[in-house]
Amino acid sequence: QVSLVEVGGGLVQAGGSLGLSCTGSGRTFSNYAMGWFRQAPGKEREFVAAIDLSGATTLYADSVKGRSTISRDNTKNTMYLQMNNLEPEDTAVYYCAAASRSVPSRLSDDYNSWGQGAQVTVSS
Repeated sequence: QVSLVEVGGGLVQAGGSLGLSCTGSGRTFSNYAMGWFRQAPGKEREFVAAIDLSGATTLYADSVKGRSTISRDNTKNTMYLQMNNLEPEDTAVYYCAAASRSVPSRLSDDYNSWGQGAQVTVSS
């Protein structure tokens, strides 16, 4: 399995922007479809965005579509999530995940490697 480390997160005011990155090691990063999930206090983990092996195909949750961009740079073994116009409802721990498949997935069960999580807090 690939090992994943998230960088980024923090405290931002509503309406602001924030970026997360996720770097993989231990396996060939470009062999994995990648995804971002988040979990708010007292809530189940939910899908945010996903990307295929090359970065050509992306999926977004309706809650972040139009405000977020997922991308990847396989030469750097890194995936990114740029979030704009943040809302207090975006407050959560954000996890990156890797799936041994070529196409992106919204289902957490399709992912077999997870990062440690990065806290994102949006103040109103």
